Amino acid sequence: MRNTLATDRLDTNAAQAIANFHPNIVKEVKEAVEGNKIVVVGMRQNPVVKKARNALGQAGLEFKYLEYGSYFEMWKPRLAIKLWSGWPTFPQVFIGGKLIGGHTELALWLKQNHTN
Repeated sequence: MRNTLATDRLDTNAAQAIANFHPNIVKEVKEAVEGNKIVVVGMRQNPVVKKARNALGQAGLEFKYLEYGSYFEMWKPRLAIKLWSGWPTFPQVFIGGKLIGGHTELALWLKQNHTN
């Protein structure tokens, strides 16, 4: 499992600040993951995000794409997504409601689960 600080090691104020860190963005991602078979969360100007989207398109798979800023904007909302998912980079790819990882993990998933 992921190594995170135990909740009993969080002060009440710290726990509340974490819970209230861009909750609307986290809610939007959670709802997309719950309502779509495949979701890619990314950002503009990131070539790895583009590779993941292209791989899904080439496989003929429909997906929901959520984009949050570029390298110089919206970094705090993206941080909230990273804190929520536990995945440190973008893209973040969710299939069937589960985080499978980024582009590398998507390529492996496609190889194992999807053939044209």
